[in-house]
Amino acid sequence: MATIDLNADVGESFGRWSLGDDMAMIGAVSSVNVACGFHAGDAGTMYAACIAAAGAGTAVGAHPGYRDLSGFGRRALDVEPAELTGEIIYQIGALQSLALAAGTRVSYVKPHGALYNTIAVDPRQAGAVIDAVGAVDPGLPLVVLPGSVVERLAAEAGLRTIAEVFADRAYTPDGTLVSRTVPGAVLQDLGEITDHVLRLALDGKIQAVDGTVIDVAAESICVHGDTPGAVAMGRAVRVALEENGVDVASFI
Repeated sequence: MATIDLNADVGESFGRWSLGDDMAMIGAVSSVNVACGFHAGDAGTMYAACIAAAGAGTAVGAHPGYRDLSGFGRRALDVEPAELTGEIIYQIGALQSLALAAGTRVSYVKPHGALYNTIAVDPRQAGAVIDAVGAVDPGLPLVVLPGSVVERLAAEAGLRTIAEVFADRAYTPDGTLVSRTVPGAVLQDLGEITDHVLRLALDGKIQAVDGTVIDVAAESICVHGDTPGAVAMGRAVRVALEENGVDVASFI
């Protein structure tokens, strides 16, 4: 039986402002990327997500981003590498403490939003993230965009990388994500989403917006926790995978 990880972003509420249904999402996937307080999240939200993940047996990953609460980490920032390295170390460390207190641990790192997209093409910021992960724990896998700059540099630095695709995002012919500013960048139709996921899991391919079919070797599929109907989407994707002989399990 083929196996693939299904991951989702959680812990992205802040104070009295709530985003997503973390408890339901944690039960629908095999790994959760917990926001670390810079793009979203606070100590209580992060701790609650870790407690729920521990109870569900779901793997916990750190989801660090740019220091940009007002922009939800979706604005690219020109951060000096040394500063960025420190900020990533800080975020991973904060979640590690909360995870330990909750009876679990941080098992991997997945950068968030604009940082994720920037390190796919920018070797300076990619190197800063790699340095941070290596300084905290070189055994932590780094979740990345397939074929990206950070994937290559992390492998050269001896870090394990986990290539992922997004269940609910459209792709360009060169394998990058269609910008969220473009209509249709975020997929909404469950049938389209499950077809997209099954094509990847069973055939190792994704179809770009222009119809081009791209070969992709990925170990994880992401469902965004803030997408409308995210929980239903996560459950539908999991059912579709399992009904087609694909086991859903964390890569850890």
